[in-house]
Amino acid sequence: KKLITAFFDEISQDTGKYCFGIKDTMQGLEIGAVETLIIWENLEHNRFELKNNQTNEVTVVFLSPEEEQDPKHFVSADGVDLEIQDKTLLVEWFASNYKQYGATLEFITDRSQEGSQFCKGFGGFGGILRWKVDFQAMDHT
Repeated sequence: KKLITAFFDEISQDTGKYCFGIKDTMQGLEIGAVETLIIWENLEHNRFELKNNQTNEVTVVFLSPEEEQDPKHFVSADGVDLEIQDKTLLVEWFASNYKQYGATLEFITDRSQEGSQFCKGFGGFGGILRWKVDFQAMDHT
């Protein structure tokens, strides 16, 4: 509860030292900005490693169960079917890999009012950052 309150405080104070959603949170992790990674314990997203057998390029995508049903996520931009090399429940992948990003990992439930608000309003995935990050600017680079 304290953790979620701290997360909401960062947002209400508009510090810019927070992230939510898989895309921004992963960008934050990759640049080492995430101090505390917050994940809903029942998050159902999977992490896929997809290989293009024509180029040998491997890409990583994070998909919800609904998104997994859409074949467009498993085809490259030029129409090549991508081979699933690995599929891991995202919460399990983070439990094994969060340390390499220098973050602490906190699992939360949706049983408290704050936890439920985090899950519904922020997708159950976010973090408190060490410094302010402009994710919109990162999208343009």
